[in-house]
Amino acid sequence: MASRSSRTIYVGNLPLDVKEWEIEDLFYKYGHILDIELKLPSRPPGFCFVEFEDPLDAEDAIRGRDGYNFDGCRIRVEFAHGGRGQSSRHDYGGGSSRGGRGRFSVSHRSEFRVVVRGLPSSASWQDLKDHMRKAGDVCFAEVHQDGDGAMGIVDYTNYDDMKYAIRKLDDSEFRNPFARAYIRVNCYEASPCRGQSQSRSHIKSPRGNQRSVSKSRSPSPARLSRSRSRSN
Repeated sequence: MASRSSRTIYVGNLPLDVKEWEIEDLFYKYGHILDIELKLPSRPPGFCFVEFEDPLDAEDAIRGRDGYNFDGCRIRVEFAHGGRGQSSRHDYGGGSSRGGRGRFSVSHRSEFRVVVRGLPSSASWQDLKDHMRKAGDVCFAEVHQDGDGAMGIVDYTNYDDMKYAIRKLDDSEFRNPFARAYIRVNCYEASPCRGQSQSRSHIKSPRGNQRSVSKSRSPSPARLSRSRSRSN
């Protein structure tokens, strides 16, 4: 098994009222977690250590959560004790993922893809993913510079979420800590919504602000009672 330092991450700048299950919620999608060691000193900020089974999962978690806004705190995520991960197992278009701005490390792409135009140049894939998940379950997001601004590619896990994103988020206001802009969301040219009809009698009714919940996990009453806004 790989050394503990290569699969353990440090998570800093946490609020002092954070719970262990909230840390698990932040990181479980990146891989199997072996241990969470939460540290809450008398003065803020709090911090913790999260140990994954696989070093590659730890690297994905750093890429996915470093700088993430959790309950108003921009958390810091890095390898603990100077550990170093290996190159990512996920990449796009055959290129290396090292230094590739905007890649969202996930287990797969999908054909249910939309193009997002009009993003501010400061937009990151994390910002884009957080905005687009308002319409459904996002499995991939990336951002490319486009002139003075940026454009994005977003994959959903299913056709209904993709179609709902086009209806709900086209001409919506995108925000990040540095800028805001009204974006355009259209079907990607090779996606099923262009020139293909889905063999289904209807599309799911709009879900408003309903959150996407992982099939493998059910929220506990404690989770449902929290008013804290955060990504799963």
